[in-house]
Amino acid sequence: QMQSQDPLNPMDNAQVTSQMAQINTVSGLGTVNDSIKTMSAQLLQMQAMQGASLVGNSVVVPGNALDVSSGSGVGHFELAGAADAVKVEVLSSAGKVVDTVDLGAETSGRHTFRWKPAEGLTDAGGFRFRVAATSGTASVTATTLMRDQVSAVSSTASGGLSLQLKSGGTVAYSDVRAFGG
Repeated sequence: QMQSQDPLNPMDNAQVTSQMAQINTVSGLGTVNDSIKTMSAQLLQMQAMQGASLVGNSVVVPGNALDVSSGSGVGHFELAGAADAVKVEVLSSAGKVVDTVDLGAETSGRHTFRWKPAEGLTDAGGFRFRVAATSGTASVTATTLMRDQVSAVSSTASGGLSLQLKSGGTVAYSDVRAFGG
């Protein structure tokens, strides 16, 4: 614009200074944007390296598979609030209730329970469970959690991490409730 000005009607100094500041701001924003892209790529690489260290380790994630080994099962759940009565129903792979465990009153937060199957009770498809919790007459939201092992880690299109589990499922890294749990 400086070269294309009308010599009979030149821009005043304030306009020239304002335009130069705008040009510098736009080029500065481009540099900041490039820096942020570089930092984002480096952060994703660091996350992938950290995620790789999870391979072979146990995690607690949303799910309802009951981890049965050495003659007993272990399950986890989270309660959104305190409950007067918590009941765990153990299900066959076909969805049939095979046992019920009354846990009584529980506080809000994450809990673990143990279940010992009756003599001779097996299920090749694996046992599942569901949790019912109440406080007075109101139900309390319960989220079932399961322990699984990380078999692989990958990056998602949105820039996050995804964990492939030994059971065959996939969960977002942000869904992990505990490590080694």
